[in-house]
Amino acid sequence: MALTLYEASKLNDGDVLRQSVIEMFAENSDLLAAMPFEDIPGGSLSYNQEGQLPGVAFRGYNEAYSESTGILNPQTEVLRIAGGDLDVDKAIIKTRGEGVRASHEAMKVKALSLYLTGKLINGDSLTDPREFDGLRNRITGPQLIPNGTTSLGDPLSLANLDAAIDAVDNPTHLLMSKAMRRRLTASARNMNVAGDIRFELNDFGKRVAVYNDLPILIVDYDDVGSRIIDFNEASNNATPGAVATSIYVVSLQEGMITGLQNGIMDVEDLGEIDSKPVLRTRIDWLIGMAIMHGRAAARLWSISDAAVVV
Repeated sequence: MALTLYEASKLNDGDVLRQSVIEMFAENSDLLAAMPFEDIPGGSLSYNQEGQLPGVAFRGYNEAYSESTGILNPQTEVLRIAGGDLDVDKAIIKTRGEGVRASHEAMKVKALSLYLTGKLINGDSLTDPREFDGLRNRITGPQLIPNGTTSLGDPLSLANLDAAIDAVDNPTHLLMSKAMRRRLTASARNMNVAGDIRFELNDFGKRVAVYNDLPILIVDYDDVGSRIIDFNEASNNATPGAVATSIYVVSLQEGMITGLQNGIMDVEDLGEIDSKPVLRTRIDWLIGMAIMHGRAAARLWSISDAAVVV
């Protein structure tokens, strides 16, 4: 059974440090908070991704059916190792109190959660074989939907966004930047456009925008302050000048898009280490991502930074 990080934190009441770290992971990333994680044995998962359904038809009396079988594409996902060590000098703890260590741990957790969020979108195993491929590199073919054809991209068309949503089976969320969400929410105030936007509260009491019943998950900065999704992508016209952006439609649930892990993340207080007078905390996580269905995600791209149109 796949659980979100928030749900997983409820199962670790006896491990206060680990529980608090898991909760902070979810709080710092909309995407990590919403994504279910499935525990797997070993270091990889092999599965069959549905490619094409078998054919069916009517038949007449004394006629035979035409034999037909579906297409299953075998896939293998390998877990990657992510984490980090955090050292806090004993002198700082002595002069400023134990609370300073918790503050530094929170910063480390935030950095790792933002780092992993960036990889879930833009990860590229060809550039760095230590990381997994993100959605941007995995979505191809008919699931890669152009919003426009001009050299600078076109304003987001709600009709194109609805088409991208229809391209995903059982969609659960939209992924976009804050700037793109502002454009979309502004459309709801424009009587000539009137995008279907409302707001609701998530598990952490945070106000979340919802478009056509799909919560909008904000993918903002990574751990080094770079925007994960921005108006810095090439347009459909493929001319020089990367000024367009994308919106991702995803189905975050079992059998569609899930995170993978070999057991819950390891959070260990190593205490004082021998080489220097610091207290060390180590976070280690075997993590991956699986897209188990050919229509589990779509990417609407070549969107310019302009007012939304119908």
